[in-house]
Amino acid sequence: MSEERVGFFTDTSVCIGCKACEVACKEWNALPEDGLSLSGMSYDNTQALGASTWRHVAFIEQPASQERTQLPLIEGESGDAGGCGGSCGTGGGAAPPSDLRWLMSSDVCKHCTHAACLDVCPTGALFRTEFGTVVVQDDICNGCGYCVPACPYGVIEQRPTDGRVFKCTMCYDRLGAGQEPACAKACPTESIQFGPLDELRERAALRVDDLHRAGVDGARLYGHDPEDGVGGDGAFFLLLDRPEVYGLPPDPVVTTRDLPAMWKHAGGAALALLGGIAVSFAAAGRGRR
Repeated sequence: MSEERVGFFTDTSVCIGCKACEVACKEWNALPEDGLSLSGMSYDNTQALGASTWRHVAFIEQPASQERTQLPLIEGESGDAGGCGGSCGTGGGAAPPSDLRWLMSSDVCKHCTHAACLDVCPTGALFRTEFGTVVVQDDICNGCGYCVPACPYGVIEQRPTDGRVFKCTMCYDRLGAGQEPACAKACPTESIQFGPLDELRERAALRVDDLHRAGVDGARLYGHDPEDGVGGDGAFFLLLDRPEVYGLPPDPVVTTRDLPAMWKHAGGAALALLGGIAVSFAAAGRGRR
């Protein structure tokens, strides 16, 4: 990489569920429309990330099991955190009925440090950019779909029209022009923050400390640790509950981690098979004498 690695830090504690990031992403990247009907999943009409939804704001309703705590502001903000007026408690987002809390989170491709999708792509359609992000070249993708099950987060999807895969590029074209991604530019509460990854990790750690001091004990970081199963994510999150609540795997692991050992065992098995065949032919030759 010739440039400093950049990424996203998504602070779900100040997400208000406005979906401005989804709209900005679709508009800038000219993505096809989808999800125009209610899904039965609260007010979430797009349901999940996919080939035509590269940013997805999840709405997660939960029973309010604890007294609501006013979330501290992000440094430099004025007014209430994410427009909550102090009534959102540990859920973030718009004020729900008193017996519910809403967790809102803008999900995106994680741009993994150890990206299994890169390992399995046979055409080179997936590549690591100079910014450390992972991008699909749709004109090279042959639609084989190997990257779909390889992704530990279930981010990548094939379009049904031609089988090619599409996902977040972190607005690679904008990065090349010195601009921030469209979703971060559009976010009104700075829930989506963009910048050098090391700086974002430091900022996120301070934010978690602020929340803990305010009594939000469930606040935690997800995907920030370079020692995790994917080597850390280029897009990581501050969550207010367990990852599973947000539909995220609790301990993601690069799915191709065992490939070297598998190839080694396969090579050994192939050699043993060839040796057995050679011995059989030799024995058969001696028997004809």
